[in-house]
Amino acid sequence: MRLCQAERRHAARVWHTAGVSVDRRRSLPPEPQPENQGSPAVATEGLTRRFDQLLAVDHLDLTVARGAFYGLLGSNGAGKTTMIRMLTTLLPPTSGTARVSGFDVVRQPREVRRRIGYVPQLLSADAGLTGRENLMLSARLYAIPPLERRERIEEALAFMGLAEFADSLVKTYSGGMIRRLEIAQSMLHRPAVLFLDEPTVGLDPRARHAVWDRLRELRERYGTSVLLTTHDMEEADALCDFITLLHRGRVAVSGAPDALKAAIGKDATMDDVFVAHTGGTMEETGSYREVARTRITAHRLE
Repeated sequence: MRLCQAERRHAARVWHTAGVSVDRRRSLPPEPQPENQGSPAVATEGLTRRFDQLLAVDHLDLTVARGAFYGLLGSNGAGKTTMIRMLTTLLPPTSGTARVSGFDVVRQPREVRRRIGYVPQLLSADAGLTGRENLMLSARLYAIPPLERRERIEEALAFMGLAEFADSLVKTYSGGMIRRLEIAQSMLHRPAVLFLDEPTVGLDPRARHAVWDRLRELRERYGTSVLLTTHDMEEADALCDFITLLHRGRVAVSGAPDALKAAIGKDATMDDVFVAHTGGTMEETGSYREVARTRITAHRLE
């Protein structure tokens, strides 16, 4: 009964955030078909987004190889979240093109949504439900066949190290446990591409490393391509095969972390890379709304 009463509230929190209504989600098949396997996980050409006079993303070209960990770095206001929102079909580009798993985000948004998982900065797990109940609702919304749901959920709980706490209310979880649950929710339907917007914001070092370990294991087990945004240089260095550093909506530099550091000098860090390509300071950018959202998220994940 509690699940029935919570289902629409949960859908509003999770899938409205992800730009997908309950009815549309139920129409999606649980398993993406292996179409366009020769195409990159993500490819953009001249991708641009303007908000009135603000050019948030300025003609970006990037390619994410299948199975790669790809990082979008930059300070607040650099264009990272705007990029993610365009690639997940939540925000239409002003100009340019973007394809995810070979499908155009403007002309084929439904096909894109079939093949992606998305973990936003905002909390999407329902604190008034248990971890298992949250996953059951996600399984229903992803249209995973009833006979497969229990197995998928048990596998996800074990994989994310949450089996022991499956029947505890999410409001009793730590920040790291909540994040692992949200990643489990996004992976139930085995998406080809997983988008993570600041996946470890507000987490302590131990919880951050636990999330990193689970993400690495996800790629090894399912071959998932991961595109994440972060302003954490250590996180980018630890996780990413390839990095694009954004500055004022443009590409400041791209490359593998080791190559980017080597280009700066011996013993250089990703912090040194950031300083060299952005002028040396974290800009005080981002709207009041963005700052409030980040602080609320960080507070609730403490």
